[in-house]
Amino acid sequence: MEQGKNIKEIKDKMISAPPVQEKNTTVITMTDGVLIPKKGNKHLFTSWRLTFWGSLVLLISLCVFKKDLYGKIFLYIITGMPTTFECTIFAIMGAIVIGIATGLGSSSKNRFLKQLCGVYVELIRGIPLLVQLMFLYYALGSLIHIEGMVAAITALSICFGAYMGEIIRAGIQSIPKGQTEAARALGLSKSQTFFSIILPQTIKVVLPAIGNEFISMLKDSSLVSILALSDILKRGREYISRTFLSLQTMLVVALVYLILTLILSRLVGLMEERLHKNG
Repeated sequence: MEQGKNIKEIKDKMISAPPVQEKNTTVITMTDGVLIPKKGNKHLFTSWRLTFWGSLVLLISLCVFKKDLYGKIFLYIITGMPTTFECTIFAIMGAIVIGIATGLGSSSKNRFLKQLCGVYVELIRGIPLLVQLMFLYYALGSLIHIEGMVAAITALSICFGAYMGEIIRAGIQSIPKGQTEAARALGLSKSQTFFSIILPQTIKVVLPAIGNEFISMLKDSSLVSILALSDILKRGREYISRTFLSLQTMLVVALVYLILTLILSRLVGLMEERLHKNG
């Protein structure tokens, strides 16, 4: 009990210590996902609200005032949402597991393990996701039977796991080495140092990037329609083949994806704010 109390006190003191910042340093955030809106950033938050409410009002107006056209399209393609979310949620869970293993391996002092993780990251990041999906489902499918959903989740997990690995590696390396040295000097073991000191701070650092990867995965999940999975895009393509209303159908598909993406970006922003608030 006394040891656990001491570990908690050490953890609270080290995590609450303000980071050392260099003067005249500009931080530039780059991402292929949407920017996560925060209340402190009025411009970004206002832009998010304008985009979200504008797209939502447009979609509702189309479905209400042109119910026979856009209402039918919406009701048809919305049936693909469970498939989209199932694929995305399970894939992000797999990507996080792979990413943690890859990030730890890349940060390891074991040269072989470090090189192996590096090869995996470079190999996967150099091959387009669409090619990976087709290779896993069609090429390997000729040797072993793979279900469409299993192939989609596996390909997305492997692809985004490489990006997650780099995010987690960067997050671990961003924690000052003095944190580890101080924890070891105070008598904590390697595992206690990592799980009690390093990991909590790493989560704070990498959460926005992981949130952006989750949002990017939701958008890229539209590629699984080539595996005959009835996701949102696949349902839209089916409706076009029946009615030839390509412009109207793709407009509804785009608005649905946009609204889902904006909702997720705000949820990630709220999660990040709450995590930093609670320490």
